[in-house]
This record gives sequence, C-alpha cells and structure tokens, in this order.
Amino acid sequence: MQVVGYETADGGAGVYVASSDGVDFEPFEPGRELSWSLGERQCAGVVTEDGHRSCSAPEAPYCDHHTSTWVCARCTGDCLKDEMDCYDDHAVYLAAFAPDVFKVGVTKLWRLETRLREQGADRAAHLRTVENGRIAREIEAGLATELTDRVRVPTKVAGLGRAVDEAAWESTLAEFDPLETYTFDYGLSLSGQPVAETLVSGTVRGGQGRVVVVENAGTAYAVDLRDLVGYELHEDDPDRELQSSLGAFG
Repeated sequence: MQVVGYETADGGAGVYVASSDGVDFEPFEPGRELSWSLGERQCAGVVTEDGHRSCSAPEAPYCDHHTSTWVCARCTGDCLKDEMDCYDDHAVYLAAFAPDVFKVGVTKLWRLETRLREQGADRAAHLRTVENGRIAREIEAGLATELTDRVRVPTKVAGLGRAVDEAAWESTLAEFDPLETYTFDYGLSLSGQPVAETLVSGTVRGGQGRVVVVENAGTAYAVDLRDLVGYELHEDDPDRELQSSLGAFG
C-alpha cells in the first residue's frame, strides 16, 4: 500500500491509499487507532478516474513529471492564464494562527469557511467581497506588503495548544472593518505543544488543517499529512510502542 494523497477540512482529515484493490480513503477520525509503520518513500504517481498510476521515481512526494502548480496561486492581479476565468465573487480574508501570525488570503466566497478550516486557522476575518479573482489578488498583493500571505506548517505546529494573542489580533483588525469574524475550535484539547513527527501509529486526537494529532505512549505528536504522501504503509506490530521516526520535522 502507498499513501497517494490526503484530505482536510469538510471531507474530514485522512489519506488516500493505493493498493492492488484500488484507491481507498482512510479517515483519521478522533479516537481511531492507527497501527501502520512507514516503509520506503517515492513519488506518489497520479490518481485518475481509472485508478492509481504508480511512479518509481525516488523524488517525494512527487517527481517533476507528477508535480503540478496551480497557476492562480502565483497571481497578483495580472492573470497568468490564456484567458481569465475567475469571475465568481471572491473573499479577501485575514487568518490568525496562534499565537500571533496573521495571514492575508483570497478564496471564492462560497468556500470561505472551508478554506479557513483547510488552513487550520484559529481565528479569521472576512475583510471584503469583490466581483472576481483578479481584483481579490490585487488587494491581497497590496496587503501582503505589511502582512504575510503564507504560513508554513512548522509555524502552525508551533502554535498548536496555544491561544491567539488577543491584543495583537484586535490591533490588526482595527485597521479594517470586517464583514464577519470567525473563531474555530478543532477539539484537540492540548495541554501543551505536540511533538512534530511523521508517524501513523497511535490514537488520533483530531486534526487542524492538514496537521493531525496522534497520541502514542502518552505523547502527542503532530503529523503533517503531506509528509505521509509517497510512503509505503505496512501493518505495524501492535507490541511496538512507537515506530521509527521517518521524515521528522527539523
């Protein structure tokens, strides 16, 4: 079996696993007992309507041939496509990650809350609604001169179990007139920061964005689902307390 993808937010956190029987979704639901160990890692290949096409390239999670880049993610208002197609209403938002990292972003209006949960935001504010993605990206690029427009997963992991700095958040929001604000609770109930690790053995506590917290031998571990993509999965020995660490965060 090989991990060939992952899912977050509304669909529930989990991974897609390819085997000789096809591709199945393995949900990482709170309370689930995971009992896998990680084997070799290589390119995850590609999943199509016809199933999974494997790839033997050693690059992971994807080799150059199977790496795709969403062109809209690089847009700052000058459309990079042959023809602009983002005519839906778009939301410009501010997302807070504990304790005091605030990110500006854009998404289609209808999936605003989904997008915030996908990122694992602790707080958020809907700043503006505009008529298309080009305008939204122009506004985002302007705000990104003062606010970040990207938050790395290790930064998010460092904030797990911590509260948002209320004074810093309110001070930042004071510069805007939000249409709506959000507070998210992912039910992790952490008493301290989990250890960043890549493993699939233990009891799932819950997920926040693409980070899933797994408890093993009394310790909470934060697992980035993307770091699992490309790995072979093997049924683990239930007597082992903790599998060998592969790909741990530095």
